[in-house]
Amino acid sequence: MIQKSYDKTPTLYVIPTPIGNMGDMTFRAVEVLNSVEVIFCEDTRVTAQLLNHYNIKKKLISNHKYNENEIKEKLLEELNDGHDIALVSDRGMPGVSDPGYIGIKYIIENNFNVVALPGASAFLPALIMSGICPQPFLFYGFLNSKNSKRKEELNGIKAKNVTAIIYEAPHRLKQTLLDIYEVYGDIYISISREISKIHEEVIRDNISSIIEYSSSLKGEFVIILPKQEEVKEEFNSVDIKDQVNQYINSGLSKSDAIKYVAHLRGVSKNIIYNEFHKE
Repeated sequence: MIQKSYDKTPTLYVIPTPIGNMGDMTFRAVEVLNSVEVIFCEDTRVTAQLLNHYNIKKKLISNHKYNENEIKEKLLEELNDGHDIALVSDRGMPGVSDPGYIGIKYIIENNFNVVALPGASAFLPALIMSGICPQPFLFYGFLNSKNSKRKEELNGIKAKNVTAIIYEAPHRLKQTLLDIYEVYGDIYISISREISKIHEEVIRDNISSIIEYSSSLKGEFVIILPKQEEVKEEFNSVDIKDQVNQYINSGLSKSDAIKYVAHLRGVSKNIIYNEFHKE
């Protein structure tokens, strides 16, 4: 099926909304919100504030993760009545770690147009501000809430040899960083928080340093992990003795520290052992 987006077919417009600063809203997004019949939104109270800011008055229908399967029929009903409609989430692009995908897929299956407008997102600014090589990258979103599953996911991401983008909530940040430390080692990462807000902050440092004060950080976080080529380049630029001693000082036995450094560098542990004991 080929979609001709602007053939005057009733259309579901997917509209990104500001992630922090009201100025992130595009002129076109405001124009489309003014033109549609109904706006389906994650939280009517949040969207009402946005619409009031731009003096837009429209009917709002709640479309959140607990009612998406039911509301998709309402989306279709509006389009069948010949209405253009809009779908928004509280912040950012609907469907990207936010409700929206179920309704979008259903509308496509019923042969109506779905048009997504470009606009604000959290992960692209975080990726560019990280200073970590942006290509190729994998947007992963939120990791599993269970420790064992989370480590499985991290090992899978690591094996892909891509720059990875992960979302995390404040109450799980420290544990996630500890898991990344266990899987990747003490790598250099970037964490962005409060993107596009007055208190926006980008933290670029080794994981061990960030873990020390991670419990005090607030907001929603975007974590950028480097691909394995960058990780190896970073580790290989550090003196082997210093690197082994770093992990000994962090609590590993000498034997385990040597094994771990060998694993990080992708070489035999005998090579690390000999270098470490060299006078």
